[in-house]
Amino acid sequence: MYSMVRFQYMAISDDIQRTMPSANDRTSGHELAYPEAVLLTNPSNSKLNGEVDDKYQYSKDHKDIRVHGWISNTKPKVGFWIITPSHEFLTTGPLKQELTSHVGPTSLSVFLTCHYVGKDLIMKFEKGEPWKKVFGPIPVYLNSVSDDTDYRHSLWEDAKKQAEEEVGKWPYNFIQSKDFPSSDQRGTVSGQLLVHDRYIMKESLFGANSAYVGLAAPGEAGSWQRESKGYQFWVKADEQGNFIIKDVRPGNYNLYAFVPGVIGDYIYENLIPIQPGARIELGSLVYEPPRNGPTLWEIGVPDRSAAEYYVPDPSPSQANRFYLNKPNQKYRQYGLWDRYTDLYPNNDLVYTVGTSDYRRDWFFAHVNRKAENGTYQETTWQVKFNLANVITDEDYTLQIALASATDTDLGVRINDPTTYAAMFVTHRIGRDNSIARHGIHGLYWHYSVNVPGNRLLKGENTLYLTQSRSHGPFGGVMYDYLRFEAPPSTS
Repeated sequence: MYSMVRFQYMAISDDIQRTMPSANDRTSGHELAYPEAVLLTNPSNSKLNGEVDDKYQYSKDHKDIRVHGWISNTKPKVGFWIITPSHEFLTTGPLKQELTSHVGPTSLSVFLTCHYVGKDLIMKFEKGEPWKKVFGPIPVYLNSVSDDTDYRHSLWEDAKKQAEEEVGKWPYNFIQSKDFPSSDQRGTVSGQLLVHDRYIMKESLFGANSAYVGLAAPGEAGSWQRESKGYQFWVKADEQGNFIIKDVRPGNYNLYAFVPGVIGDYIYENLIPIQPGARIELGSLVYEPPRNGPTLWEIGVPDRSAAEYYVPDPSPSQANRFYLNKPNQKYRQYGLWDRYTDLYPNNDLVYTVGTSDYRRDWFFAHVNRKAENGTYQETTWQVKFNLANVITDEDYTLQIALASATDTDLGVRINDPTTYAAMFVTHRIGRDNSIARHGIHGLYWHYSVNVPGNRLLKGENTLYLTQSRSHGPFGGVMYDYLRFEAPPSTS
């Protein structure tokens, strides 16, 4: 109980630091659509009255989890910090979101959960299958200052400095276990990833600027985001696509990558065996992303996130006021799924290529509409576009990249919304629950949809996107990126 009184100020990043409610404040509050979300009705700090508290509002991507914790509000001024010096033992790569610190005061180091992924992360074992894995070590760091002047900033900056020191020490040399190899018993993989998209640069390659390149268990392109048994090693490439992955545990891996601004997943075709002391130079690798023809129109940015789309303000009665002045993190607010109904009470979203702006006209999540009786209805979005000419005997291509999917069945139709059989359906996909958990992305999905030219019209056309499962408020998709391509013969 003493610690709950002592630690009230939480810090998980440079821009997410605040005085938090207490566990007792939550207990006396009003539970909302699920137990983790509570409306504070009688908090000990009156400034927090009427605010929504939810631990998922403080989740972060694995790549961004390095240090988080609490600062005391009584003398002596003390900081309590959880440091994650390596992500090698964490699951599903750099974009997996996980809990950090939240009301309690609670600070977590989470090794394995289904958050923002779903049941795909539940490990399954064959009879007699051996398995072991080393998690951590995870340092717990305490610091203090004697001067009260700007003590929170001082403690936070010191904690960040300590975290970088721990990163530099990894892998630790004090672990006396054959299951934790030292640096000289590990390997290094380096190379350069280039992108070839002939519809951007016909003959040339360009460096995979800021690509995430990683080693993970052997699988298929993109399988790393559902992999939980093995170790993963990820780095961010430089502007030319150069990368060096150091301190890789011995084992067999595939090399994977994804590139901001480019759709799809890269996989190196050969297995990479890492032996103690190995130094493997792969040279120049070329990623040819999914592409069938030149771009006719596109919506969004292919970055595996829905952050560029329109995220509404929360209902005034359900806001976390801390995020009201943080426009880039509006998606962390509670109840945004029902704001779609507020904005589109009768008719669904209609987007007109060339006129609409996805930053204001494309709702960040394709969700269900809430009916007056409290049930939810499926929704169909429209994309209107013009074609000056149509090649009726060739196929066009619709590239659909999803940043998240939860209990959804997305259907695609062209120019006829009443057609019983959709041109394309995903069937039931997704369990990442990012809509309810205030995420702006979950698992990544990509589909290339063939569109016969004889279904298109010279002049105005309409693409219909139907989210056909309507069992509750949290089902739906977040689009990452849509691109409509002409037939290859038009290039």
